[in-house]
Amino acid sequence: MSKRMKNAYLAALSLDGDDPAPLHQQLFLKLRDAILEGRLTSGTRLPSSRMLAKDLDVSRNTVLSAFDQLTAEGYMESRVGAGSFVSRQLPDDLLTRMKSGDRPENGPRDIPLSRVARMLLPTASPRLYQGRAFAPGTPELGLFPYEDWARLLARHWRNPKREYLVGNPVGGSKVLREALANHLGQSRAVRCDPEQVIVLSGSQQAIHLVIKAFAEPGDPIWMEEPGYPGTRDAILSSGATPVPVPVDAEGFDLAAARKMSPDARLACISPSHQYPLGQTMSLPRRLDLLQWAKEENRFILEDDYDSEYRYTGRPLSSLQGLDTDNRVLYVGTMSKVMFSGLRVGYLVVPPDLIDVFLAIRRNIDGHSPSVPEAALADFISEGYLSGHIRRMRLLYEQRQKILITLLRDRLGPLVSVEPEASGMHLVVRLDRRIPDKRVEAEAQKHGMMLRALSGFYQNPTPANGLIMGFAGTHEKDMPQLVDKLAVILASLSPKE
Repeated sequence: MSKRMKNAYLAALSLDGDDPAPLHQQLFLKLRDAILEGRLTSGTRLPSSRMLAKDLDVSRNTVLSAFDQLTAEGYMESRVGAGSFVSRQLPDDLLTRMKSGDRPENGPRDIPLSRVARMLLPTASPRLYQGRAFAPGTPELGLFPYEDWARLLARHWRNPKREYLVGNPVGGSKVLREALANHLGQSRAVRCDPEQVIVLSGSQQAIHLVIKAFAEPGDPIWMEEPGYPGTRDAILSSGATPVPVPVDAEGFDLAAARKMSPDARLACISPSHQYPLGQTMSLPRRLDLLQWAKEENRFILEDDYDSEYRYTGRPLSSLQGLDTDNRVLYVGTMSKVMFSGLRVGYLVVPPDLIDVFLAIRRNIDGHSPSVPEAALADFISEGYLSGHIRRMRLLYEQRQKILITLLRDRLGPLVSVEPEASGMHLVVRLDRRIPDKRVEAEAQKHGMMLRALSGFYQNPTPANGLIMGFAGTHEKDMPQLVDKLAVILASLSPKE
């Protein structure tokens, strides 16, 4: 490359003031890429930092920072009294590869994945955007009492206790475990001591811990069909085998489960508000399942993800509250009643399993953050959480009614939908001629997160519908969003 061409490249060099990347980083990357791609060859003399700063209209410190990084990484060398030069020590094979365009490709490679990774790969879904309209499980974020929350956080950060700064108990802070035990006892009839509560980074981690504790590779584990994909993924991650058990009007079908896989190690269910269909497991079925666990020396994972929001009567008691033989492991989360960014879930374990689960939890990441837990304990014990839940319950009930009316009025015979007695989402049945997965894909293009009902089944199914969250979508936005959905359905409907 001639000197004239080298100077031409430097003359055309520019930085973007609107780019969020710092100017010194932009300059470093541009010069580094030019060196690797052969536009600036070994031994090329670079302009002085003052001259380049003047040409680029930036401070000299910006150029010096870029030069320092280039030097530190071996792309540039300085010679006393002579200036700065592209390093002569760059490997020839590296330069040859970069010149020929032999860069890493994003295409498929023959990667020696583990068996578990290969099993999980088909379950991977496109990145979900929980902030989108109608996203299931997303609460109303605009009405959260942020000032109260900030004040409670400040209370503990201004003068934090020493134990909050040097660690945290493996199971979570004592004050939060006490607050959760009291809250769950009052709101969900969960019977536990604070020591039985283990604070985690979300309900998904809790599900993983339970399955890890009971499943050996290849073991069958019952789960609901349709059911929560996170449960299926956790079972697959452990190397165990998910056994999809049908769900009917009374919930999880124990009789069918025993026929399908009588030696299952664990039953994973959502009895208070089945996900995604919304049924409540009947009392006889609950008692039968508890009896099965007692007789067979098995355990039950109870996922109680959003039962605080019940619009007919009081929230139902938990399955754990009926358990007289310590067979139920109760999973809950703060994501639905507060916000998912808090990253707090919890697991209530039987007394004789406390040490087992603390050992497994310690093996993962040691402990959870302590100061936010102290603030959350105050948020619960001082009544802010229960007050927020009461307000949101009224709001969500109103939003559900508005959405149902809009769907029935504007989508007509293409859908059928019934009110839910609890929870944060609706099951909208589609005309069988309109594929729900195509609706899901088209809705994403229009800023809506509608989940295809058929995607929650492991086995082939005629089920065809949409899971639509109503809690986090403002009622004033619903009419135009439903109109968009009407256009999507019309475009996918078979022409007569």
